[in-house]
Amino acid sequence: MQPASLKRYAWLSIAAAVSTILLKGWAWWLTGSVGLLSDALESFVNLAGAVMALAMLSLAALPADANHAHGHGKAEYFSSAFEGFLILIAALSIGYAAVDRLLHPQPLEAVGIGLAVSVVASVINLATSRILMDVGRKYKSITLEADAHHLLTDVWTSAGVILGVGLVWVTGWMWLDPVIALAVAANIVWTGWKLLQRSAEGLMDVSLGDEDLRVIDGVLDDYRRQGLDFHALRTRQAGARAFVSLHVLVPGAWTVQQGHDWADRIEADIRRAVPCAHVTTHLEPIEDPLSHADAELDRTD
Repeated sequence: MQPASLKRYAWLSIAAAVSTILLKGWAWWLTGSVGLLSDALESFVNLAGAVMALAMLSLAALPADANHAHGHGKAEYFSSAFEGFLILIAALSIGYAAVDRLLHPQPLEAVGIGLAVSVVASVINLATSRILMDVGRKYKSITLEADAHHLLTDVWTSAGVILGVGLVWVTGWMWLDPVIALAVAANIVWTGWKLLQRSAEGLMDVSLGDEDLRVIDGVLDDYRRQGLDFHALRTRQAGARAFVSLHVLVPGAWTVQQGHDWADRIEADIRRAVPCAHVTTHLEPIEDPLSHADAELDRTD
């Protein structure tokens, strides 16, 4: 599936965010709970993140051009970084509202109905997050994965808020509501930090994950048993696309055509093992000692 096809899942996330904003906002209006208010505010972050995801998936789907020879896949990292930033802003807003409620406690109203509405919103988020997570992992879209992780965190956050409001309802301890809201804010900060960290890694050309590297090594081992060798394996992730480069050491007596044919097979096998990978190979004679001296990124000679 190409990035253009993934946009429909961003629209699904937008629809889920709008639905949960309305439901959680209604729950807060019914109860007056600052915990439920914090939950509703986080849904606005979900909406902003989903809109940004749609924009960045649209940009990532653009083909390579003269100014972007490697495509536009890194645009996805801007989406996850933006969502992480919004999460931190939401956490500050929640913390402010919770401290104010600690200083000025107020009784909760219509708790039963409010909690029921919040549960419905959480079920919507849970179903949407499962879909986005499955699709994001299958097609290696950090945008959809980030959105799914955030929605799933929202589900656990809502569960905590619902539990807290229920305890306030049963015990009458008003301080529980803002304290749980502060815990929600702390959890949101952690989510935002992880998203920012992962986005920074992608923009800094982080290598492929351990699983993909093991798969590539497995492909290369098959060819090592046939007398070839490899070094200078370098990988990087750019959104849904992976980039793999390596030096292929072949017998020096081979013709250019023989070496080219083997390199083509190696590239094709790696692409089958790692979908959406762009593979670049460089041929060298295996008998030449200098072939083994250029494994570093920056050569000194």
